[in-house]
Amino acid sequence: MISTPDLCDAHESDVLVLDPVFVNYGGREAFGGEVVTVKCFEDNSLVKEQLAMPGNGKVLVVDGGGSMRRALMGDMIAESAVKNGWGGVVIYGAIRDVDAIASLDLGVQALGVIPLKTEKRGIGDLNVPVRFAGVDINPGDYLYADNNGIIVSADSLT
Repeated sequence: MISTPDLCDAHESDVLVLDPVFVNYGGREAFGGEVVTVKCFEDNSLVKEQLAMPGNGKVLVVDGGGSMRRALMGDMIAESAVKNGWGGVVIYGAIRDVDAIASLDLGVQALGVIPLKTEKRGIGDLNVPVRFAGVDINPGDYLYADNNGIIVSADSLT
């Protein structure tokens, strides 16, 4: 089981700790894996597209610009992530359908919830460096999350 405090203790000089602004919504409370990034604003086209592809235990990190006006993921996209083997999703923005997402074997952390879906305009960037919650996150980094917080490392810690 992943424990961010234990990973911080063992690898303190190798980890960056995200500001504590996220809420844990997924049925899998602790998760980690190699990072795939999406940068989008109130358009979840790339989120849906990526989570419909094989995830191989990876973590999708979504920089939604911190917007709380539209949900970047709901239960159907989360179910797709589970079917395709993703380890988790971290969204710097909002999600919806949290009761259904809580029942899924998927790690999900986000800033909050809103019932409104996004428009799908096909706008966004895949596998670009992102920065939020005080940390730079690059594609290929490793992210670990649990109820204690979220940490990032350039190398695998597990």
